[in-house]
Amino acid sequence: MATVLITGASGFVGSHTLPALTAAGHQVRALVRDARGAELVRARLAPAQVSRVTIVVGDVNQPQTLSPALAGVDAVVHLVALPRDNRGGADLDRVNTEGTRNVIAAMAAAGVERLVHLGAMGVVDDPNLHYAGSKARAEAAVRTSTSRWTILKPSLLWGERDGFFNIVAGLVRTSPGIVPVPGGRLSKFQPLSVEDLARAVVSCLERDETIGRSYDLGGPDYWTYRQMVAEVITAMGKRRRIVTMPLPLIKVVARTSEMLHLPFPVASDQLRQLAFDNAAGLGDVERDFGFAPRSMKGSLGYLRQGRKGQEPSPLGGSASA
Repeated sequence: MATVLITGASGFVGSHTLPALTAAGHQVRALVRDARGAELVRARLAPAQVSRVTIVVGDVNQPQTLSPALAGVDAVVHLVALPRDNRGGADLDRVNTEGTRNVIAAMAAAGVERLVHLGAMGVVDDPNLHYAGSKARAEAAVRTSTSRWTILKPSLLWGERDGFFNIVAGLVRTSPGIVPVPGGRLSKFQPLSVEDLARAVVSCLERDETIGRSYDLGGPDYWTYRQMVAEVITAMGKRRRIVTMPLPLIKVVARTSEMLHLPFPVASDQLRQLAFDNAAGLGDVERDFGFAPRSMKGSLGYLRQGRKGQEPSPLGGSASA
């Protein structure tokens, strides 16, 4: 078994990937930015995981903190990424692109070769698409590195503590009876369980044939934006009317929400991404990884609890810092 450094250990994907790695027998070094991140990781650890997890403080945008974290590591699972920002893409570029480059450079300096990088499905290096461009440039940096890399590119992710579906649930919860969705082109999405993503991460670390390859990861069904919102409403046991709004009006709402720092399912930058499908082949995951991904249909019941209710109760014990 390997010693694996996981960046973004306190985040949504990290909170599901860390237990999958320990369950597979790996020793995990959990990289967090601060004491709050360390608290979250510790609170989520089951007693059986404690001895397999070491928490280290570091930041992908502070390269000097990465070398100590990489000492004695066999592989890196790089998960750190921002989905949106309020500075015209500057923070997305700083974290998603430059942060990835910093990790790659630190790995090379430490002699760590194996890298599993979390990309994103359907991204392109387009200056008008801030998130997509930042992720595409990060993937390009991984591909041209000297590491033994694998890139995993999921569609929308669902699961406890997720971003998108919890924000939609928040709108449903506070809605006066209607929930707006953007009109126009019906882009396809292929929502994937975050637990299935974590399963794919573990598989990549165990299978050398995944080195040098990039994988699109999607669930077993295609969904439109409207269908996903309807599924959230059903999962929460609510009755809401879905109202189609012109895309320009939705963009105004998104920009206003960003200026006021209010939650909204999609950023104005992400609305531009709606011109593209976010889907791959329905059988790709089973073909590439040997298991059928879970369907999102009927699986979003966790949204009834709200974000705080989706956090496990502290189970005792702590990892070493």
